[in-house]
Formats: sequence, C-alpha cells, structure tokens
Amino acid sequence: MQSIFNGGDVAQLVEQRTENPCVTGSIPVVATEKHIERCAFFYYFCLMLARFLEHIKKNSLCGKSGKILLAVSGGVDSMVMAELFYRAGYKFGIIHCNFQLRGEESDADEKFVRELALKKYKSPFFVKRFDTKKSAEQNKLSIQEAARELRYAYFEETRKKEHFSSIATAHHADDSIETFFINLLRGSGISGLSGIPVKQKNIIRPLLFASRNEIEAFAEKNNITYRTDSSNKDSKYLRNKIRNKLLPVMEQIYPPYRNAIGTTINNLRNTEAIYRAYLEKSSLLKTDKSGLITISIKELKKLEPSSHYLFEFISAFGFNKYVCDDICNSLDEISGKIFLSPTHRLVKDRENLIIEKRNTKEPGQAFFLNGDIKQIANPIKLKLTVKKASSLKAFSADKNVALLDKDKLVFPLTIRKWQKGDYFYPFGMKGKKKLSDFFTDHKLSVIDKENTWLLCSDDKIAWVIGWRIDERFKITDRSQNILQVKWFV
Repeated sequence: MQSIFNGGDVAQLVEQRTENPCVTGSIPVVATEKHIERCAFFYYFCLMLARFLEHIKKNSLCGKSGKILLAVSGGVDSMVMAELFYRAGYKFGIIHCNFQLRGEESDADEKFVRELALKKYKSPFFVKRFDTKKSAEQNKLSIQEAARELRYAYFEETRKKEHFSSIATAHHADDSIETFFINLLRGSGISGLSGIPVKQKNIIRPLLFASRNEIEAFAEKNNITYRTDSSNKDSKYLRNKIRNKLLPVMEQIYPPYRNAIGTTINNLRNTEAIYRAYLEKSSLLKTDKSGLITISIKELKKLEPSSHYLFEFISAFGFNKYVCDDICNSLDEISGKIFLSPTHRLVKDRENLIIEKRNTKEPGQAFFLNGDIKQIANPIKLKLTVKKASSLKAFSADKNVALLDKDKLVFPLTIRKWQKGDYFYPFGMKGKKKLSDFFTDHKLSVIDKENTWLLCSDDKIAWVIGWRIDERFKITDRSQNILQVKWFV
C-alpha cells in the first residue's frame, strides 16, 4: 500500500468519495489477478479510513490544524489507530506508558513503540516508566486502578506541557460493550451503562466505530505489526472474563449482539443526557475554588428517592450504590463520618456532604522558609514581604494576610499541617487554646481541618493560615520590622 498510495492523497480521496460517490481516484482498471487483489485491498483500506474520518467529523473529535497525542501501547488497537491518523495526514505525537508489570515483555513493548514513532512515523515520542505495584499499595488501589490513574495523569501532564490539543486512546466498540457488562454486574447507574464516551474533556476515542474483529482484520490485511499482551488471556480479571468467556457465548446465542448492545448503549447515552440536563438544574452540587464539592443535606432530603439521586450525583467519583445507601442512612447522624471510594472520600458535615480527592501525600511533611525567601508555590502559594512598622497598620482584616513582628520570628519558618495537641494564643484573646477547640468553635469540617496549614516559628504556631495569627507575634508599638505574609487561595 505505501508504495502505491500516499497517506495524505488517500485521505483526500476518501474524503472526496464520502462527499461525492462518483469520485473514483486512480484505481487500476486492468483486470489482472494482481490488480484485482490491489483494488480489493485499496477498497477495504479506504472503507476503514472513510469510517474513521466520518466518526471524527460526526463527533467533532479533532481538526487537521491541531496536534493529537496518541496513546500507543503497541497492541493491535493502538497500532491501527496510529496508522489511520498517519494515513489521514494528521499531526500527532506518540506517548507510551511502561507499567513494569510484565518484566522483559513490558520493556520490549516500549522499544517497539519507540521505534515505530521515531523511525516509521518520525513523530515526537514520550515515555514514562512507573512502579505501578508500589503506587497501588500506597494508594490502596488495585493494579488496574493504579495504572489507570498513572496513565491519564501522565497523558494530561504531557498534553499541557507539549501543547497538544487532545489525547486519543484506542478504545473500540468491544471495549465499550465490555464496560457495559462490567458496570451492569457492579450495579451501576445509567452513567455506567452508557459505555465509554466518545469524547471526555481532552480525551477522544476515534476507534469506537469499529469492533475488535474489524480492527484485527484491518491490521492483517495491511501487514500492521503489533505486540500481544500476554495478560489479556488471564481471566482472573473481570474484563478478561467477559471478553474471553461471556462475549463468545453471546455471539453463539445471537451473532449480531454487538449492534444490538451498541444501540442500547446509544439509547442509554441519550437518556442520560436528558437526565443530566434535569439534574444540573437542581444546582445541588457545588464546587469551590479549592476543588471541594459539596451537596446540601437539606436539599438532598427533598429528593425522592434520595439514595438514587445521590448515586447519580456521586457515582462519577467512584461511590457505588451500597455506599450511597449508607450515606443516606447517616444524614441525621452526627457529623464527621467518612465514606471512601477508590479515588475520593465523602465527609458528612453538619449541613453538607463534602467530597474531595483522597490525599496520598505523606502525613506530617514539613516545608521550610529561609529568611531570604520572598515567594513560594509549594505546598501553598505564599508571598513574603518585609516592611517597616511605620508603613503598616497593627493588623490586617484580610484573613489571607498575616502581619507579624519579624524580630520575634525564628528562621527558618516551618509550614506544616496541624497535629493532635497543637495549641496557640489566638490574636485578640487571652490565654492559649487547643487548635482542635478553635476548629470546633469555627465549625470547620473534617476536610477543612485537614486542609489547614500552619506557619510556625521554631515550635510555636505564628499563623493558622487563613484564620488567625498568634498573639505572641503580633505588631506592637515597639515593633520595627514587619513580615507581611499573603496567602493566594
């Protein structure tokens, strides 16, 4: 094929043929066996490419002017996807994840994809190796969940850094059907039964129009080489059980099951769109600047059945139906109860249910500020300015600004999270107060408490950041040098 047709010319011809069936292109007409074989070869190739381009156009997945980041594992699906993007004349880069789960086989996959990107397609290539098992253990996730989290985080990081418009994954129609059955067995709501979305934020799925058999047949007819993941045959994983055992039986019972289930998925997807439009009008979910998501308990109680509504609201964060039932049963109980999903946690507060991504950072980590530091961005964004006392008021009404007597501070200063037993002398009050009691007085939720940072001088709290400075470090008539610390939320 490559010796007969240029990729860009083929794509242009296919686009013309989809718009005008009368366009024939330069197909040989001499009826020799070799020409007939080539014509059939060309027709099959053009048919797949035409469906590919039609799928992209119909779903507005990407434009020719943008750069696409192709997630290529080396398997048949991603190899066919790369070939189609190449033949269609798109600008793209290739990204690969080595999860180091299959030893030499994983390294061979990486080498294979690297050579494909650099030698055949001459495209930018990005790769990263992960200690997936360690990540799964640290975050209390399954290997599959950990790999997914690592993969998509790396994809998005690279997309932003290298200025790609979107990320293309090689999910196909069978993947969507498998996802349908997985979620069906897990008691999923309507969202889970809608299969794999064609487009999701910066992720596009340009192969969802094709089945696994069609992709494998295309690879065979076009001599596309690929790697086979030995773990795909291991039926200890639910997806592999469905793929290797359930779907073959489905095909025996009802051969056109793919089309039937595909139609059902599409109907459910359209139903979900209507349902989501209704749910969005309720404005029950609110997200603040820090990324915390809240649901009003009072408003949730007005909805019946509240457990079903809650499930539809929070299933996207990994919470299943049974956890949602437990949450609803706890709505009238005391605050502070915590419910976990693989990726998020939900805290039942006084008036709201609060959802946030689970924190995987090591507890007790401290950050140090030397006297010459003027600005930091990690762990929080702070700007430090030294001024003369005569130029400032004795205190700031802005909770995000602290004015401290610099000469009373001991450097380096420390930024850390609060710990049990912490106390300070709240500005404007006499005597010391336990930080836990201060939080209770101000009705901080469990999440608010955990997200509160302290600025410390030696072993003393100088500022409960965003709340109150310590009386011991306030400005007085004798203060000469002032440290102004501004927190950018």
